[in-house]
Amino acid sequence: MRTLGAALCALALLTSGAQAQTLKDFMATVMKKWTAPFEPYPLIGNIYYVGTDGIAVYIIKTSQGLILMDTAMQQSTGMIKDNITKLGLKVGDIKYILNSHAHLDHTGGFAEIKQETGAQLIAGERDKPLLEGGYYPGDEKNADLAFTPVKVDRVVKEGDKVTLGDTTLIAHATPGHSPGCTSWEMTVKDGNQERSVLFFCSGTVALNRLVGHPTYPGIVDDYRSTFARVKAMKVDVLLGPHPEVYDMQAKRAQMKDGAPNPFVKPGENVTYVTGLEQDFDKQLAKQTAALQKSN
Repeated sequence: MRTLGAALCALALLTSGAQAQTLKDFMATVMKKWTAPFEPYPLIGNIYYVGTDGIAVYIIKTSQGLILMDTAMQQSTGMIKDNITKLGLKVGDIKYILNSHAHLDHTGGFAEIKQETGAQLIAGERDKPLLEGGYYPGDEKNADLAFTPVKVDRVVKEGDKVTLGDTTLIAHATPGHSPGCTSWEMTVKDGNQERSVLFFCSGTVALNRLVGHPTYPGIVDDYRSTFARVKAMKVDVLLGPHPEVYDMQAKRAQMKDGAPNPFVKPGENVTYVTGLEQDFDKQLAKQTAALQKSN
């Protein structure tokens, strides 16, 4: 994911005309992985992976129905629904849809699934206008980054809780990647132990502008606060919006009956976010140098 973020950031430094064409070409390349199928499976406790090979989507099974965490690209919505069904679960049982951040690769199926199930969409407060407008912040008119607008039923801030049946998730405001970027924390049963799980929103620079005319005001401070917050958290299982964040495919291949769950890796969040912070510093320096050169 760091490689992807760096590539996207490089695109963001191009002139608007060149960026549009280059972004379109880049999207065509990554879409091959983002839309490639991946067999769904029980990940840990009551968390199931139902995403694609390149975009992570999760279903959380509770005593009162299902919670869907993100979707993928719009054209993958049918695949996501089929993956849910393959696990013996019912799409119609989805009661809540949680969003990590309002970018097209994680919001594409919201409108369809929301309409089909009547589920409530819950997202970070500062991402509500993005979701309901279907745009990328700071680049509102770029059709290549647009998605189907969808109504947000509830917004959350730091520490807010979402409960369905026997399962509660805690929202953590981790802005930067998007203004309302929200990471979700919960506890699962792993055999006879309890594990803390963090669905980390994201911390890559992606297409964000950090200097000059930033994607949104205060974006650099937001990234800094997010890195500090997530590194300070006690996390046993790190998950994220793309499989690369936590080496999903490799861990999946290691899963065996009776063996320790490979997704349990305490402190992985610290290692991962430390790397993100280093990448962020490099991208900030590059964008600053490019801005100074252009003046």
